[in-house]
Amino acid sequence: MTASRAIPRVLFTAGYIAVLVGAIDPLEGSVAILAGSSMILLGTYFKHGERRYLVYRFRVYVPVVLGIAALWITSMLGGFGGTSGLSGWWGLLVFAYPVGWLLNLWAPDSPRWALWLGAVVGFWYLILPVVLVGVKDNVRFEDLGAPQIIMAAFGVLTMAGCVYRLRRRK
Repeated sequence: MTASRAIPRVLFTAGYIAVLVGAIDPLEGSVAILAGSSMILLGTYFKHGERRYLVYRFRVYVPVVLGIAALWITSMLGGFGGTSGLSGWWGLLVFAYPVGWLLNLWAPDSPRWALWLGAVVGFWYLILPVVLVGVKDNVRFEDLGAPQIIMAAFGVLTMAGCVYRLRRRK
């Protein structure tokens, strides 16, 4: 393999690994997801492939950057909702981050191994609310609030999208 073909492949692989590892903890892993998304975009650029993939990757990269910036800024301001003084509607700015992450994972040129691992991460999001609530002795469905239900739904959506993309692969 020549160096001109190895660089995009290494960037692409390292980027996907960073995006998937960062997704285990989305807040702390946002740095890894940002770096991974950057590497995937650079790998696509250096690949000299079809222009539509590069345009797609750039369109996915922008919401990831904006969502992570909103996440960091709202975290520095004390979060949103509750006693922070910021309305819960500020959370919509952060919403671009998981949407960009999903679209990055479900890209048409995503490798099969990344889609399989993405389904595993989706399963992690599905069971994580139960694990977090399960720290208590008695776990009841009533203990799950809106954030936990949204996280579980995001897990189901992630798994469904990965399975759909895997089935559409040729």
